[in-house]
Amino acid sequence: MRVLLSHDDLGRWSPGHDAVMDSEALALAYAYPQLSPGKIWVRANFISTLDGAAAGDDGRSGSINTGTDREVFGLLRALSDVVLIGAGTARTEGYRRAVVQAPWLHLRQGRPAHPTIAVVSRSGDVPLRLSQARDDSGEVLLVACERTAAEAIDRARNTLGEDHVIVAGDANVDLPAALDALAVRGLRRILCEGGPHLMRDLTASGRLDELCLTIAPALVAGDHPRITAGAPVNANLFPRLLIESQGTILGRWSRS
Repeated sequence: MRVLLSHDDLGRWSPGHDAVMDSEALALAYAYPQLSPGKIWVRANFISTLDGAAAGDDGRSGSINTGTDREVFGLLRALSDVVLIGAGTARTEGYRRAVVQAPWLHLRQGRPAHPTIAVVSRSGDVPLRLSQARDDSGEVLLVACERTAAEAIDRARNTLGEDHVIVAGDANVDLPAALDALAVRGLRRILCEGGPHLMRDLTASGRLDELCLTIAPALVAGDHPRITAGAPVNANLFPRLLIESQGTILGRWSRS
């Protein structure tokens, strides 16, 4: 990997260099900012093809992944406290409880060994693979709303644990309230992995701090989703970092 462009907090741009980034340098490049007490940082991570597709013909983002993207995917999880994911995307992508692996294990020092997964579901139905136990893995939380059926809430509590359900909002999940509830639990480094509707709602909430976007060096045409879907929303993000590796472009974009 090589840095194409970087931008520091003082507004200075640094040109790229040809030095190869090792895992330590990559971890520093994606480190969360220092957070003052009570503050959170909400980061999203997506991949897109050159023509804007966020998934391949099978409807999964995994089918357009590159090796570089998978490496950064693992790093971003290791850096986070909690992974926020929509229930539909979790089912489509076959999500299981999170497990951090080498070379990122040392990044968890002083924290639980693996990040929590918080699955957003208005119906309250926890995806089957997330409801199943997994050795040496992170916990799972359900984020639902007041309109979620009581039977579904009870079922989730029986499966995940009595205190593993967050109810935020009335007819729909109130994302700002849900994010604040995660922060109260000490889960302040939040990583959203989609899907497109959740990403749109998160953007509309004004609580998205950063987008990590991988651009895969491929054109796929066809009718595919983008990284956002739903009613129009406008948010301006600014480039902070661009990295290239074997044709794959990795970028960090944040609010000013």
